[in-house]
Formats: sequence, structure tokens, C-alpha cells
Amino acid sequence: MPFISNILQHRSLSIVGLEKNTGKTVCLNYILRRLNALGVHVGVTSIGVDGEQVDSVFATAKPEVTLYEGTHFITSEQHYLKRQAVSVLEAVDSRRTALGPLVTARVLVRGKALLSGAATTGVLRSQIEQLDSMGVDIAIVDGALSRLSLASPTVTEAMILATGAAVSANVKQLVAKTKFLHNLILLDEVDSALRDRLSVIPSGLWGVDDEGRPHDLGIASVFLIDRASTDLLHYGHTLFASGAVSDRLLRVLAAKGKGITLIARDFTKLFITPEAYVEFTRRGGRLMVLQRSKLLAVTLNPTSPQGFLLDSHSTCEILSEALQTPVYDVMKIEK
Repeated sequence: MPFISNILQHRSLSIVGLEKNTGKTVCLNYILRRLNALGVHVGVTSIGVDGEQVDSVFATAKPEVTLYEGTHFITSEQHYLKRQAVSVLEAVDSRRTALGPLVTARVLVRGKALLSGAATTGVLRSQIEQLDSMGVDIAIVDGALSRLSLASPTVTEAMILATGAAVSANVKQLVAKTKFLHNLILLDEVDSALRDRLSVIPSGLWGVDDEGRPHDLGIASVFLIDRASTDLLHYGHTLFASGAVSDRLLRVLAAKGKGITLIARDFTKLFITPEAYVEFTRRGGRLMVLQRSKLLAVTLNPTSPQGFLLDSHSTCEILSEALQTPVYDVMKIEK
């Protein structure tokens, strides 16, 4: 598939699912198999748990993660002991998880494994750096339900988004939900000079004047916006939210009139609904980000956990047209 050549241009990649059971593991296995055939040295880990044989929510069979000779992988101690691959232990992290310390190993003989990795993006970043120091060509991070934070451009260079019938068995709703997140991923970036000024701000809501200078509005979190007595537009119609962005903030800004630009760090900080976003933009508001994630492809799993099957070919075509991004059926990729 074309996105394999795109993957090779990056040092790190995240695979994230719009919902559970959207085909992330199938996509991961496909990528690992293709990269192994090309002789690429891969490091792999997960944020959450992946590779389990049975889905913990729906009790349905799930594909396991197949690791190839030479692959480095990071997982918890408990899951490392359950591996079916022959491997050599190379490092043990002093930081512990609920499943024991995280261990790094190198595969000697191909086999299957459970992956369970870092709970925070900070630890994840350090693990990617560790894999890089071990000589891997690319580090791949497999996602978990509702953990889009790993797709932040501050964590991985590129991402693949998995969607499918598990999101909605109604094609129109599936397209709408996928397109909304897709649009957030591809929000416009601010210029580099403004990004440099704002990226060092640790927290709070800030006003940005016409010269691009940030000013602290004295609001530590957007969730305290109701208690704020500050004039949010005192320094102009551009604001920067260093942390999370909520529906409440968008609605407060929408009520203040047209022409307001709100800047977020990246799309993973946007905890907003389509309704609030539409209201904000309808009133002339604009959302921007300091850094945009690089989306390489969208994959589709046409089968829901309940057994409902979408027409793969037509759904891929409809999604591709709506998103203007290549969409691949992950099950057909495996074949």
C-alpha cells in the first residue's frame, strides 16, 4: 500500500483508533510485516494494552501482534512473561505500572506478544528516544481507546487513523464522525514565530496582541472560564489555550462576536463536540494549532463487534471523497 513508502520517511508513527475495534492491530500487523520484508529495524510499543486474544469489552476474538526477528519492543513485565516470541531482555525501566515495570527486549525468533506500554505521553516520548538510541529506524506506537494524546506531533512524527463500523453502522454517521476528527487533525498552523513564542507557555489562557505578543489573562484553566472577570478580548481577538479546550470555552467565545481566533497546542487538546465547533465557526470563529499532526492514511474496518458488515468498497470510496485522504480496508490489506 502507498502509505508504507510514506511511513519510511518518518522516525516515529502512531496508530490511533476513533473507537475500539476499528482495526488498529490488523493495521499494525500489516505494517510490521511489510517493514520486516523491507529489512527495516522497527521498535514497537503501546499506550494501553494491545495484542490480547479476546477483546475485554465485547469478548470477541482479536488478532495478536506478531513480532519479527530483530524487532525491539517495550511492554509490561507481566505481558513480557506471556510472550510467544523468543527474545532477549535489554532494559528494565525503574518506573512501574499496574502490570509491573516496563521492559525492553529484542526478538530473536518470530512470535506473538502482548503489548502494554506507557500511561503518559511523557514516558512515551522517553521510550521513543530509548528505541532510537538502540538503532531502530522507526518507532511505532499502537493506541488504546480514547488515547489520542499519543498522536500529538510532540510525541510522534506521523499518524494513521483507524475508523470503521464500530464507530457507526450508519455510513452517513460514520463519515460525519470521522470527518470531524479528520478536520481537527488538519487544522491550520500558526506561523513559526508565533509558535515559538507560545510553545513555552506552560498553562493558562492568554491573549495575543496584534504584534503576536502573549499576555496572561489570569485564567489558569479553561474550565474556570465561568469564574473569570477578565476581559478576554482586552489584547485583541486572538487567544491561546495552553491546555485543554472545551465546549464551554468555544461557546463563551462564540457569544462575544465574530472574528475570534483560538489557538490550541494541537488537535489532541481539543475536547469539543461538533455542535460547539459549528456554533463557534458559524459566528466567525477560527481554530488553529501550534503544530499539526501529519496524517498518512485512514484505515477502515467494515465489521462491527456486533457482526454488522458495511460494504467495504463503497464505504472506502465515500470516506476518501469526504476526507480527501486515502482510505484503506485493513482486512483487505491483510489479504
